Amino acid sequence: MDGVLRGDGVSAAGVSPTPARSWPRWVAWAVPLVALALLLGVLAFANPLSFFQADLPPQEILSFERIDVTPDGFRATVLNGGPDPVTIAQVIVDDAYWAFTIEPSATVPRLGRATIDIPYQWVYTEPHAVRVITSTGLTFEGEVPVAVETPTPGLQQFLAYGLLGVFVGIVPVALGMLWFPALRRQGRKTLNAVLALTIGMLVFLLIDTSLEAFEVAAALPDVVQGQALVLFAALLTWLVLLVVGAIRRPRDDSGTMPRALYVAGLIALGIGLHNLGEGMAIGAAFSLGEAALGSFLVVGFTLHNITEGIGIASPLTPGREGMPAGYHPGLRTFVALALLAGAPAIAGAWIGGFAYSPFVAAIFLGVGLGAIWQVIVEVGRLLRDDAARHAEPWITWANLAGFAVGVGVMYVTALLVKF
Repeated sequence: MDGVLRGDGVSAAGVSPTPARSWPRWVAWAVPLVALALLLGVLAFANPLSFFQADLPPQEILSFERIDVTPDGFRATVLNGGPDPVTIAQVIVDDAYWAFTIEPSATVPRLGRATIDIPYQWVYTEPHAVRVITSTGLTFEGEVPVAVETPTPGLQQFLAYGLLGVFVGIVPVALGMLWFPALRRQGRKTLNAVLALTIGMLVFLLIDTSLEAFEVAAALPDVVQGQALVLFAALLTWLVLLVVGAIRRPRDDSGTMPRALYVAGLIALGIGLHNLGEGMAIGAAFSLGEAALGSFLVVGFTLHNITEGIGIASPLTPGREGMPAGYHPGLRTFVALALLAGAPAIAGAWIGGFAYSPFVAAIFLGVGLGAIWQVIVEVGRLLRDDAARHAEPWITWANLAGFAVGVGVMYVTALLVKF
């Protein structure tokens, strides 16, 4: 039959097939890019969707990012999250039209920001409502829950917020680590229960951080896709930690960092990222005057974070897998772990007190989610490996009790924060 190829690549008619033309590699990349550029040009300049947009009013979405209380009144920052420019025509404060100045312009472009200065004699500790009216008549509202002058960056305020971060971050974690000598004297099963307690605390932090992250994300404009932003930040953080762990995972015979110390450092990192979010929340609350009972807030977070120090120290106990015989962590190790877990609360307090941004807060909380999840995975691996070495199940009544106690302790101490 004509055209049928034999095994030697020659057709039955005795004619070799014509070889396919080989295009340069850059052409294979350029053709789809040129086609994509043409498509985008048609959508941008030909406007094929104009028929569906006829006689429709502009869609306006304006949100308040922050309202600062100044000695002369209010300074509000608004974000245009809609597809069209928005022109701010009037401002209402407490049901009264008020004079204002706006920079850089009264017309806010898409994804643009504007700062509105409103001279107003606010009343100390009283709530105030600020509303803006656009040129189309739509109204958008912001709130000052408690009128207290917003702190401005200065040495005194800087030190005050830094000290606040020390008390809610470093001090309680260091106090929790003081339990390490008592943990060293416990048996293997008791230490496994303490590790399960650590997992319980981390699961509570995971849920608490996720709820807080989604609450912050819900306040962001829809165009930012706040909830997706949180999830993507968490996923990327988890994948980065997986890559770092795969590249630099310590081995018992490598002479490098003991695996138990690696896990303790990972726990401290996850808790530190969580404390960053806590510090931002506390700093923002104090700056807005919402923490009138600030001493209770600080005491609550202190008790809440002491248990985190216990969780960091638990993998470093003698006999734990990945802890070489005769290795004893020194004071510098515990100081470094305490700073890694607690110092982010200081940075969070500064950010929350002086430059709080829901967008940045959502990203940091998402990063904390990813880190806490990876910590849960690593601590769970410690429990499973220890159980496998002794041919025992890793889910025992003792471990289950430790897990429940960890969740319960975190829940009870969190009640003091919400009080």
